[in-house]
Amino acid sequence: MKPIAKSQGKGIFLFRKLKDITDWKKGEYQREPDPNKEAPEAYVVQRYIENPYVVGGRKFDLRVYVLVTSYSPLKAWLYRGGFARFSNTRFSLDAIDDTYVHLTNVAVQKTAPDYDPEKGNKWSMQQLRRYLTAKHGMEAVAKMFTQMDDIFIKTLQSVQKIMINDKRCFEMYGYDILLDTNLKPWLLEINASPSLTASSKEDYELKCGLLDDVLNVIDLENRLTGKEKHVGAWDLIWDDGPVMGDEGGIDCMNATTYTTNSFLGCHMDRKKQLRQLFKTLQAAKKT
Repeated sequence: MKPIAKSQGKGIFLFRKLKDITDWKKGEYQREPDPNKEAPEAYVVQRYIENPYVVGGRKFDLRVYVLVTSYSPLKAWLYRGGFARFSNTRFSLDAIDDTYVHLTNVAVQKTAPDYDPEKGNKWSMQQLRRYLTAKHGMEAVAKMFTQMDDIFIKTLQSVQKIMINDKRCFEMYGYDILLDTNLKPWLLEINASPSLTASSKEDYELKCGLLDDVLNVIDLENRLTGKEKHVGAWDLIWDDGPVMGDEGGIDCMNATTYTTNSFLGCHMDRKKQLRQLFKTLQAAKKT
């Protein structure tokens, strides 16, 4: 169970039987009514994935960034970077009360006695993709990332009709994804205005580049044509329909074939891409 209005793993707990919720509810909310007491929090009950994929015996989840620049029509970008957040303790279902085992939030893990702030319990998305490809092969990993793309688009489409669309607005979302032992991705939650606090040097560089590229996509200086499919490390994956890939993903673990314009965890030289992009745009203006 998790409270809907809290972050950083606060208020989350696990239970084995539905009766446990009833007992918790009785103790928490069925005391004598107090007019000065705040209204009860709203909670989400979510199935716990019992067979998470583990590396070195430790559970992890993925933080992936999606940028929406329009809901009508839907226009969404996927950032090539991101990271895997690892738990500090080996996975086991025997200790469901041990947050260091089950919650991968940095705010939780950094309080562990043996937490290493230099490493930050994180892998880059590129590291994870290389690891999974070496273990399971390119085809299985490509299928997994395609399933993740499906999650990104379908969740956005599910709220598309109720979103107030304003051409002058945008939103960057932080998707939290869990992989199971079959490499199936599960959506845990979607965070609006995700945390940009850095937990390590690499994390700082990732998030500074992320924000810089958001501003490049938004294009406040009107340098872009509006037809770009790659801006920095952002790749346009949906523009009122799926966007087909091109040479932008040629360095993705030596892949030679690609279909959609999605390159999560692929080679990311955002500065080089931006230099080439703006050089091409400048040359086009001169002609």
